[in-house]
Amino acid sequence: MTFNDIFKSSFLSNVNSVSILDMVLAMVLAFALGLFIFFIYKKTYTGVMYSSGFGVTLIALTMITTLVILAVTSNVVLSLGMVGALSIVRFRTAIKEPLDIAFLFWSIAAGIVLAAGLVPLAVFGSVLIGLIQLVFTNHKTHTNPYIVVLSCRDHDCETKAVEYLKAHTVRSIVKSKTAAKGRVELNMEIRLKEDNTDFINELADMEGIESAVLVSYNGEYMG
Repeated sequence: MTFNDIFKSSFLSNVNSVSILDMVLAMVLAFALGLFIFFIYKKTYTGVMYSSGFGVTLIALTMITTLVILAVTSNVVLSLGMVGALSIVRFRTAIKEPLDIAFLFWSIAAGIVLAAGLVPLAVFGSVLIGLIQLVFTNHKTHTNPYIVVLSCRDHDCETKAVEYLKAHTVRSIVKSKTAAKGRVELNMEIRLKEDNTDFINELADMEGIESAVLVSYNGEYMG
């Protein structure tokens, strides 16, 4: 192999298959869309512990997808090899929040559409999805649910406590009940009439109530 063969290599001929201007524009737009997705994720996060690393991953994923699709669209042979290479990749990270899956697919889809040259679709679609996420995630049609954990001495005390909660809350329902000799433990889901939680102090002072605990609840709740 001579130097002429090296310079005539098909590998070097692919250097200019994607123009510098196209690469710069695609990556800058990918960064902007990824930043927008990260902003929506931060505003709509409703989990217990916010992970800034996942938000940065959304930006990186949008840019990486754009980079890969740019390479694939410039060379058919490369696209076949890329499919084979990506098919052996396995991701083992557990997704704790179901909504995180939507953000991951959103980042990937934005990168693919952007690299395909459909810039208006990528921008309009991302803005529309972001607005929908803001409206439906932050819009609450109900009061925040709480869980009350009661430890009662007997059945009579349990009945009085349940009636007291029904009188001081919008709705209440028994989620679980544990009965033992000389003790009854109730887990009740309630909806407060207002933000005042002083009623839990009065409930704890009732005769026969050993303890009363109020916990904010973010799980599945009654309709």
